[in-house]
Amino acid sequence: MTDAQVFVSHAAEDLELAQELFGTVRNLPMDFYLAMEEIESGRTRTDLKGRLANSDLVIALFTRDHVTEPWVNQEVGFAVAKGVPVLPMYDEGVDRPGYIANVEGVQLDRDEIPVTVFNLLCRLRAELAPLGTLSTPNWYVRFPCNFEGCNHPVILDIDATQKGLWQQYKHNQPLLATCDECNSRYLFNPVTLGYVERQDPAGPATQ
Repeated sequence: MTDAQVFVSHAAEDLELAQELFGTVRNLPMDFYLAMEEIESGRTRTDLKGRLANSDLVIALFTRDHVTEPWVNQEVGFAVAKGVPVLPMYDEGVDRPGYIANVEGVQLDRDEIPVTVFNLLCRLRAELAPLGTLSTPNWYVRFPCNFEGCNHPVILDIDATQKGLWQQYKHNQPLLATCDECNSRYLFNPVTLGYVERQDPAGPATQ
């Protein structure tokens, strides 16, 4: 279990993209805060300073249309001032501004979102010690079994390296997790860690 906190800085117009990129990543045992999801009614992004200061990593999303977004650039500057590492994500051809101009990041591929998510996971595994390095990962996804109200906790252990996960993806080999109570099997995409389907103890798979 980890208490790592990741703050995702993005333009308001890019919230939907951020949610798509982090939809499956948020199943990992850490806290992800997307900026525009954290703003309560009547408050502004200046109220997110606490989230930023207490983060273990800030991910800054720079899209082609919003690379000069003031809030993202201010939040990056604040993170740098507080000594919080910043990981940029950016569209091809976008110049990363200011403090992170030369920081290695993750390039967005709008046509291959799963590949972008995979590359994001690679960087997260490298950045967020002690979650595990590329050679010694120890990630997992925990969820309740939903077969006929079983609700027994199921854990998907992610014990392969990123290279190994990519090979499973290329060979169409999903990640597997089994409920110890009812023996239902759950299949996950090894690249995105996204849920694929449930295989019941007896009967057809349920998507």
